[in-house]
Amino acid sequence: MTDKKKRPVFSLLAILLLVLTALAFAACGDSEPRTADPASGSATSDAGESASGGLSASLDGAGATFPEPLYLEWIGEFTQVVEPGVSVNYQGIGSGGGIEQFTQGTVAFGASDAPMTDEEVQTAAAATGSEVLHIPTVFGAVVLAYNLEGLDELRLDPDALAGIFLGEITNWNDPAIAALNEGAELPDTPIQVVHRSDSSGTTAIFTGYMEQISEQWASDVGAGKTVEWPVGLGGQGNDGVAAVVQQQNGSIGYVELSYALESGLSMATLENAAGNYVEPSLESTALAGEGVEFPDDLRFSLSNSSADQAYPIVGATWILAHGPMEDPADAEALQAFLTWALTDGDGVAQELGYAPLPDNLQELALEKVDAIGS
Repeated sequence: MTDKKKRPVFSLLAILLLVLTALAFAACGDSEPRTADPASGSATSDAGESASGGLSASLDGAGATFPEPLYLEWIGEFTQVVEPGVSVNYQGIGSGGGIEQFTQGTVAFGASDAPMTDEEVQTAAAATGSEVLHIPTVFGAVVLAYNLEGLDELRLDPDALAGIFLGEITNWNDPAIAALNEGAELPDTPIQVVHRSDSSGTTAIFTGYMEQISEQWASDVGAGKTVEWPVGLGGQGNDGVAAVVQQQNGSIGYVELSYALESGLSMATLENAAGNYVEPSLESTALAGEGVEFPDDLRFSLSNSSADQAYPIVGATWILAHGPMEDPADAEALQAFLTWALTDGDGVAQELGYAPLPDNLQELALEKVDAIGS
């Protein structure tokens, strides 16, 4: 009787031992450690890929306000639809601020509407020991937005534009403006110039153009991301300048085309280098890139194009990156984002008033993107 009662106990212990052994072998089969990815809510491996096979990284960028509306649209679509495991945070703080943060290494990438100077490139390269890459993304027009009651169309030539921003033409009914706008009823209203108050690539584009068209501007003011303005009020960022112009009758200021369109501001028609008056548009912006020879480092200017119907104040905007980046996962994510933006982001760019790169420049830009991870 005693032996018969103990047999079931031995059998249960044997079964339990077998189950525990099987579980131990199963646990050993998944050897790669995984952690939770807060950006995507999925598990990620040490290789920077999510459990579903997508990329996983968090990228911070900062810089130009010129392309900010476009970059935010691109980032939204890329991170929500294309690569949900990637998080990209972009702050429009001005090109000068973007170059500074990029150089200090506080962001994964910078953004600027003006190429970095040789000195800035050397400083940034020395900080990491890697190459500084200039990756153009789009072309954009810098327009003269104005607010003058009763005036829906305005023509300005280089002399009148320089006179306004030098403070020599102070009223809207000045003969120099009236001669260019026959039939227009120009009021005896003071002109209020509005310019950027921060270090700005948009300012570099505008002042670079002014330096080309006016000897007095070249000698008295010059060009750069910041200058000593002869006259005017300052606004922070493109949106700040647009807001001041929108609020103040008699004002005129320079902003990127998309900001003027978004704010519903009137824009001046400018005389170009060929002597034609051209309205700012997607088409006239794109024409500024015709015939340009792009250097190996892709630091170039589109200002005052000689193309017959090109708008005269056009600039490119650049993503600034290191090649190679220190973190392979970040490099792969930034490469994926920029490759997608340059090849699939044209539609969004055009909707917002930015001109996509011509095919030959797009190929060169993608070569720079490749260098981020090599």
